[in-house]
Amino acid sequence: MLFQTALILAVPAQAIYTHIAGKIIILQTAPLEPYNLLRGYSQTMRYDISSQEQLRGLPGWNNLPKQQSDDNTVMFIKPGTHFYVILAEPISLRLPGLPQPWEPISLSLKRPTNLNNNQVVLRGIAQRGLIEYGLENYTMPEAERNQINDDLRAARLANPEQTQQIPPIVMEVKVDAWGNAVPISLWVQTGEANQQNIRQYRL
Repeated sequence: MLFQTALILAVPAQAIYTHIAGKIIILQTAPLEPYNLLRGYSQTMRYDISSQEQLRGLPGWNNLPKQQSDDNTVMFIKPGTHFYVILAEPISLRLPGLPQPWEPISLSLKRPTNLNNNQVVLRGIAQRGLIEYGLENYTMPEAERNQINDDLRAARLANPEQTQQIPPIVMEVKVDAWGNAVPISLWVQTGEANQQNIRQYRL
């Protein structure tokens, strides 16, 4: 009974610690067609680093255990493999618009301990063609969810040619020294290029 209670308490305790001691970074959401509208009380978010294809060319990829796809045309990270993605702060000057997302620069089976001040490590687990970071599912008040949906619709109507490109939404998260992460807020951009509107939604 005590062991089960400790396990139950460990998850929120870890999230609280990460929220307090973690470092703020920005993740780019994955391209969606059309811009994904949030439905229900539990939402699912994917990121550009959720796709193994986005990580395939990074240093450290060859050191991860692989499994061939069903059609034997490509190698994926073996499902269930825990590993780390090292992300670096963008070096470009701050520009108007959404916060700039951090860039993946390498992969590692073991948690790196010699990171630079402008780097963080994010712990992920490989699934079938995807990577999960514990940042995929979250809940949001109905009023905020409806407002974000309205913003995404407005962005799609204002920029119909960009639906296949980078979506106008990024996630602000906190990451601790062990690679655990918690979502903090969503940033959404709407409007034409010459009249952009940026909104932040706390989670």
